[in-house]
Formats: sequence, C-alpha cells, structure tokens
Amino acid sequence: MAFKFEELKGKTCIITGGGGVIGKALASALAAVKCKVIILDLFKEAADKVAEEISSEYKVKCEGIAANVLDRLSLLKAKEEINAKYGKIDFLINAAGGNHPTATTKKEFVDPDDLNNLEDTFFGLNLDGFRHVFDLNFMGTLLPTLVFAQDMVKAKEGVIINISSMNSFRPLTKIPAYSAAKASINNFTEWLAVHFAKAGIRVNGIAPGFFITKQNKFLLVDKKTGDFTERGNKVITNTPMGKFGDPEDLQGTALYLLSDLSKFITGVTIPVDGGFNAYSGV
Repeated sequence: MAFKFEELKGKTCIITGGGGVIGKALASALAAVKCKVIILDLFKEAADKVAEEISSEYKVKCEGIAANVLDRLSLLKAKEEINAKYGKIDFLINAAGGNHPTATTKKEFVDPDDLNNLEDTFFGLNLDGFRHVFDLNFMGTLLPTLVFAQDMVKAKEGVIINISSMNSFRPLTKIPAYSAAKASINNFTEWLAVHFAKAGIRVNGIAPGFFITKQNKFLLVDKKTGDFTERGNKVITNTPMGKFGDPEDLQGTALYLLSDLSKFITGVTIPVDGGFNAYSGV
C-alpha cells in the first residue's frame, strides 16, 4: 500500500466551521494532498479569508460558502451550489461548534454553606445559552450530515469525521452544555457508523484535547495580563506533554481517517490530547 494519500486527490470535502482555527488547520491538510476543499461558515468573510489563503498556498480549488449549520434550508442551498461547481461530495468534516459564557457556571462546585451564591452554580445557568451551545454542537453536526451525506449514500462511498472533544470522555467543571453536547456527538458517531456501514460510508470522530480557540480563550487566558488563568494552569498541569495543542496536531489523524489507511475503521473517536485522558493526576 502506498502512503501518499493519492486516493484523496481530487476529492471534494466540506468542512463546517471552516473559518475557525481548527477548521482552517484541517482544510490546509486536505489542500496539501490536493483535495478540493469547501469552507462552510456562518460568516462569509471568515470563510472567504481561509479559502483565499489556502488556494494561494496550495494551488488547489478552495472556496468559502456561507451557511448556517442550524438551518437546513441554508445547508440545502449550499449543497446545490457545491454540486453545481464541484460535483458530488466525498467527505464531510463537522467542525462547527463551540462554547459560550452564558452556558458556563462561575463556580466549579456548589457550596451548601453559601446559599447566597447559587446563581453562580448550576442553578444559575442561562437555559437559552445552554440550549444554544447544545444545538450548535449536536444539531450543528446532525443537520449537515442529513444534507451532505446523501451524495455519499448514492455513490456508495464516503467518509464523515465529527469533531468531538475530550470533554466528551472527561466532563470538565463549569461547562455542562458543551460537555453534554460533545458526549452526544460520540454516541451519534457510533450510531451513524453502524447505520451507514453497509452503504460504504465510514463515520469516525476526533476528540481534541486543549487547544486555545476564540470560544474558550476567556476561560484559559487572563484578558488583562495575557497569562494563563488558574484553570489554564490546571490544564497544563494535567496534560503529561505539558502544553496546549496546536491545531496542526489534528491534521495527521484527519488524513488517516479519511484515507484508505483506515478503511476498516468506523465508529471510533480518537483522542488527540497530549495524554490528558490517560493521566489520573497522580
């Protein structure tokens, strides 16, 4: 078997949330092996910026398209445009997601002796914020799959990668909505892998460890000093490799899961976490 990812050349891949740092890193990896990459993002400007940078660097077709992963009609419109320009869709990477301060508790633990501060705990969660985070991550994975995977079923081949999180295995304090949503993605990945197996479609997940992104920076980096917060230092202490991950650290796993190197692998979610999940803290 050749290990040059030749089978990926010329394939069309959609990356939702492609305007973000993780989406951009994955798009770069695909462009490097000559895939045609479609950057799907809620914000057209962000999608176009990433697409232009990748097209310029790798000399491949890369286009930004605006679409809302929570709006099926928006996704159908994007699919129609993609099919007209690039033909069938071969791969889908569901990278749209994120957390939000309104779905985050201020305190890590409930202190039963301090009943005056229950608003800073689970009891003070903003339900609209919770629902938004859950929908963005879970429904934002489900809906694009409903729309874009139809091409794969018709072709009897294709690969889907869902971007999960280490929160799905080890739920972190303060972020119950994000942890619950990512856990649901793992379950959905397994269910869909079974459902699609006889149709020739593989479905797997990647669970990034700690990467600093726009959505979590407020929890990990002090806005005033630029130093790590107490929480940020906890992450470093409990990650055996002693650092935050770089988005590029996800590229090899993504290429592996899309390629024929993993042609008998479906229904798994692979941690890319610097050893965080393996470390007990002792």
